[in-house]
Parts: sequence; structure tokens; C-alpha cells
Amino acid sequence: MKIIQVVLLTHSPSRGQQTGSDAVAQRLTHQRVTDTQSSKENGSVRHISEITMGSVTLRYFCYGCLFTSVTWSILLFLYFNLSQESHLSLRNVPIQGHHRFQPRFTRGPGIQKKDGSPLRKDHLEAAKPDLSPELGMIFNKQDQEVRDMGYHKHAFNVLISNRLGYHRYVPDTRNDKCRDRIYPKLLPTASIVICFFNEAFSALLRTVHSVLDRTPHHLLHEIILVDDHSELGKFLGCSAWFDDLKEDLDTYIRQHLQKVKLVRNEKREGLIRGRMIGASHATGEVLVFLDSHCEVNEAWLLPLLTPIKENRKTVVCPVIDIISADTLVYSPSPIVRGGFNWGLHFKWDPVPVSPTMAGGLFAMDRNYFYELGQYDRGMDIWGGENLEISFRIWMCGGQLLIVPCSRVGHIFRKRRPYGSPGGQDTMAHNSLRLAHVWMDDYKHLINLMAFVTVCVHQEQYFALRPELRNRDYGDISERIAIRNRLQCHSFKWYLDNIYPEMQVSSPHKPQQPVFINKALKRPKVLQRGRLRNLQADLCLVAQGRPSQKGGAVVLRDCDTQDPEQEWAYDEEHELILAGLLCLDMSEIRSSDPPRLMKCHGSGGSQQWTLGKKNWLYQVSVGQCLAVSEPPSIKGYVSMVICDDSRSQQWQLEA
Repeated sequence: MKIIQVVLLTHSPSRGQQTGSDAVAQRLTHQRVTDTQSSKENGSVRHISEITMGSVTLRYFCYGCLFTSVTWSILLFLYFNLSQESHLSLRNVPIQGHHRFQPRFTRGPGIQKKDGSPLRKDHLEAAKPDLSPELGMIFNKQDQEVRDMGYHKHAFNVLISNRLGYHRYVPDTRNDKCRDRIYPKLLPTASIVICFFNEAFSALLRTVHSVLDRTPHHLLHEIILVDDHSELGKFLGCSAWFDDLKEDLDTYIRQHLQKVKLVRNEKREGLIRGRMIGASHATGEVLVFLDSHCEVNEAWLLPLLTPIKENRKTVVCPVIDIISADTLVYSPSPIVRGGFNWGLHFKWDPVPVSPTMAGGLFAMDRNYFYELGQYDRGMDIWGGENLEISFRIWMCGGQLLIVPCSRVGHIFRKRRPYGSPGGQDTMAHNSLRLAHVWMDDYKHLINLMAFVTVCVHQEQYFALRPELRNRDYGDISERIAIRNRLQCHSFKWYLDNIYPEMQVSSPHKPQQPVFINKALKRPKVLQRGRLRNLQADLCLVAQGRPSQKGGAVVLRDCDTQDPEQEWAYDEEHELILAGLLCLDMSEIRSSDPPRLMKCHGSGGSQQWTLGKKNWLYQVSVGQCLAVSEPPSIKGYVSMVICDDSRSQQWQLEA
């Protein structure tokens, strides 16, 4: 600054000149400054404009990235969430069968159907399972162990049960008019009570899931499982193929079943007291009792709750459809009512107002259950309790109905797979209590011998069963007090008004059996001829006479003129030799050879398929008929794992 100042002083003009020159200089300087400022301002504006446009572009770019990221995040979340649910649904399937039989799933929204039942919010909607005859096919020794052990422990085909998984569609067996019925919006809530003892894991969970899958959420208050001191843990020799009813069940319920409560009895109580224990834990308005090997059908609960809402003293039962113990095929049953005979055995009669019920599946108001006296606590394990509560309902002011629009499938086993503790005859004990409390003077007509359907006098009965003449049936004073408190009708009133068609015999004249002509039509025969093995070029015939029940079958030279070599293959897949007996298999051991037995018309052990690869395939056994090996037993046949060998190839030739 000092140098500039000196220069200016040295070159300073005179005052006059300075004034004019200064003015010009000032104007020029001002003009340059103004131009410079203007130029800077224009540049700044352009720079700011460029920055602004860049910021807008960057902002929209960021918004686009953010939107895309959120969209993909949602899609990935839904994908992995549904995949995880599908994995969880399959992870705990107790048996991983052949890959063709894995349960299949379709994904659907968690909404409700028109009838209010859910589309499985917590568990995926299962696709219709493959119920072809090959579902029970045995592929290896382990399959055979599972199948045979299942029949031994549970009396039905556990191999097929495990391959079905926990969800499956069942045919809607209701009448078409049932689908159009409109039920009240306000219905009581239900507690489902399921008692089990040594039940197959897959059958138990399929029962539970069928209830969860086909019951409106707002009506299903809870499911109570009562474990009656089951003994089944891991089976020795095939532990990888069976889940147990202890830790595995606890884990599955904890992880998947929020509405399910598990109660474990400290000792074996039996079905009767087990149900009372389950009812004591229930808090729903209605108690619904189910067996542990059932599958409920579509809209099953609403028809049961509606009559109870209208009259709380109404006890209702669904129509019980049939699930085959051999194939697990679900089939409709006719609309029938429950009755009994003088052996105090339950039996089915047609039409809906029912004198008795089967006892395995029914619903009633929870408070009315206690008012009516629950079950007879003095009865043991199982047997007779269904007739006792049926008599009590009708004789003490209630009514018992079978509701045709409610259908529940039940596995009907050919035998009970377990006995009573100590081999106790619980049926006789329970029937004696029932008769002395409710049947008045008619108790002299009862015949407690199993499978006897005619009535005998009391003295005749005790002559057959002298050990029961003085048998102790326990204290019944509490049950008689309940009858007096409820001011119940006499048993004669029951017979006159509720079951008038029940025939009453004279004390000294046995009642004759009544045979009903059901006009059963034999299945249509599809093909007739000789069964020839393609390898041996021999025909399958009876070892003895074709009328010999239980007789073996062997291979002999074919004779087209011999009527005892003719087989008939009908539309029920039965093979009937000489029009007499059916080719049959043992349900217990799949290794047993086939035999000739009376045709029962129920499929299963007598259901064969003929055609594919010329196999003669047995549905319940899951194996094919073949010429026996080694040659030392030439002429005999046996069941083996299916393959392409000619020893398993057969032709039915006219």
C-alpha cells in the first residue's frame, strides 16, 4: 500500500487536471467494477442453477434407490417367510417317505372362506394328497418295519399315515343342501378335548390340524390334549422313523400350536376319567369330545353348536365317516343313529334322533355336562360309558341328536391295539354298573358276553359266566343319587318313548336274532380268467379246496376247463376264486403269504391292483405277489418289494 501511495504522489497532476481526470477515471473504474460484479453475479447465478439442478437429480435418484430397496426387501421378506413356514411344516413330519410321497403345499392368503373357516394362517393350505394305491408301497426293509410295527402298535397303516403328513384334503361328504345353510352369527365357543394313549404321532397331529384348519378361529376356544400316561417313546430299531409322544410332542406343540394345551396324566386313567380331566381344564362354553385318530370335515362345528345354542340340554353327534385302517381312504357313511342290543353293545340304526351314541365324538354344553353328572368315575378305562351317558341324557330331560350336516372321519380299526391294566375285563365291570343304576328290572335281560347278540335270562348268563355272579362292581350310591336328584324317568319310559323298536324278550325265552336283508349288491365283475405267472407259466390256485377259509394259494399247471382256477376281478379290486373266497393278506405281518378268506367288502387286506407292469400289487401291504424263492418252496407265492422281474408279472387270461 505504501508503494502505491508514493507512485500516486509522484505522478500527481495539477488540481484542475486532477479533478477532471479523476472524474473520468472514477467513471471508468466504476464501470469496470460494475461489469466485473455483474459478470461475477451472472457466473454465480449460473453456478447456483447448475448446483440446484444437480441436487434435484441426485434427490430423485436417491428416492428411486430407496423405493427399489424397500420393494425388494418386502419381496424377499415374503419369500423367505413363506419358505420358512413351508420348511417348518415339513421339518417335523415324523417320517420322510419316498420323495414321491412328500406332502405338497400351495400358498394362499390368510383369509377366511365364506363359511368363516380359515385358510390356514399359521399353516399352509395343503394340496390334495396322492391317495393312489402306491402311497403305501414298500421300497426297503425300513418301510416294511414301519408298516408292520404300525399295525402291531396301532392297528392301522402308519406308513401311509406318516406319508400323508399333518394336513390333507378330505372329500366334502355333506349333502348339497348343507352347503347352503346359514347359521347364527353368535354361537358359543368350543373347547375340543382329545384323549390319547399310545397314539400314532402323525394321526394325532393330523387330528389336531384338521380341527385348526377347518374351524372358524372365533369359535375355537382351545384344544386340550390329554395324554393318558402313554408309554411310546422312540421305537427300538427304527427310532429315526417314529416321533415319540413325549419330547417331540412337547416341542411341536410349543413351536406350532398356540391354541393347544397338553395335559399329562401321572398314571393310566382310561378314556372315561381322562375325558373328565380334560373337561376340568376347559374354559369354552361347549365341550367337544373327539377321538385321537379323526379328521373333521368342512364346516363341521357350526351344525353342532347351533342346536346347543337353541337348547342347552341338547347333546349332538356328527355323522361319523369311515377312514380305512388299511389305506386311510376317506369314505362317506350313511346317515344312521345309534342303538344297542341286550349285550349292551352299541349298534347303528338308520335316521337322526338317536337313542344312543357311539361315544367317541359328541358335543354338549359344558355346564350341562356337570349338571348331568359328567361320566361315572367308577367306570374303568373304556366300554359302556357311551350307553350310560346316552340313557342319562334321555331319561333325565335332555335329548340326543345326530346332525347330518356335521361330518367327521374316524379310523375304524379291526381290533383294539392295547388292553386294560392287569387284563381287567372293563366292559363287564362298566356294564354291571350301568345296568344296576339305570336299567331297573330290565337288567335281567342283559348278556355281557362279547359278540353274543341274543338275550338270555340272568341265570343263564351267570351259568355261562359264573365268576360274575358275585363280582364287585363298586359303590354306585353316588350315581343313584344323581338319578334321584335329576328326577329321571324309568328305563321302561325310555324303551316306550325313545327306543320302542327295541325288542324285549321274555325272561325265559331267548330273543331270536333279527336278520335284516340289506339287499347288498355285489360289485360289478370287470374281468374273469386264470391268473398266470409269466415267468413260471403256471396259474394261481387254491392249495386245497377253494372253499377252505384260510387256505394257501400255490402255482399249478393251467387248465382252462377247471372252474376252480377261475378268478373274478371286480370294481372293488377284489380277487375272488371260483366265486367263493377272496385273496387276502394278514394285517400284522406283511411277510405272511396270501390266503383265501371270506370277502368282507372293505378293501384294505383284500384290495389288489392288476395292470401296471403286470404287477399284482396289494394295497395295504404295499408289495407285489411273486413266485417264492428259493426253489425249495417251488409252487408257493409270497409278497416281495415290487421290481421289474418277471417273477412278479401276472396276466388274467380268459
